[in-house]
Amino acid sequence: MGTSAKPRRITMTPAALRVRAAAAKLFYERGIHAVGVDLIAAEAGVTKKTLYDRFGSKEQIVVEYLADRDERWRALLAQYLDAAHPEPSARLLAVFDASLAWAQEHSSKGCSMVNAHAEISDASHPAYPIITGQKEWMLALFTRLARDAAPDGADHLGRTLMLLHEGALVAHGLNIFPNPIRQAREQAQVLLAAAGDTATER
Repeated sequence: MGTSAKPRRITMTPAALRVRAAAAKLFYERGIHAVGVDLIAAEAGVTKKTLYDRFGSKEQIVVEYLADRDERWRALLAQYLDAAHPEPSARLLAVFDASLAWAQEHSSKGCSMVNAHAEISDASHPAYPIITGQKEWMLALFTRLARDAAPDGADHLGRTLMLLHEGALVAHGLNIFPNPIRQAREQAQVLLAAAGDTATER
């Protein structure tokens, strides 16, 4: 899978920041297609003219909403990775710890990228590369971290950890059973222990 092209971004003025904050709340809670620019403008306390002057289109607001969440997620994850013990399995488990912290504060309805993909499946949409780009980046991260834990099986281990992680995010959003991210972390720990045992045997 190739790296997604980066979409155009805009300079954020104070009015644009208010629009993005209002849109982010509405998009996440109600869905992207269900929210119109009239409602966003009203919630942000700006005119539609100001909204279009700053963003040009609703599509660009979606771009800025998702890109901002992606950037904040990566920043939080970097903090957890920096604070983790250098041992490979500890750094991999730190990804799950970061996701748990993020989900508790920002993602009561599940992963915003997964939710957005349910509404934006057209690859020509300017926000599409942000959605797929984050997941490609996460897979690359899991694979890179897995390489230190199990050099010979890094691709397989990275994909398996990615499946655990993404499945947990979806389960969290569905709220069918408690603590799916914590349970996924526990399963990841078992998987990493087995991978470490295999590596030691070799």
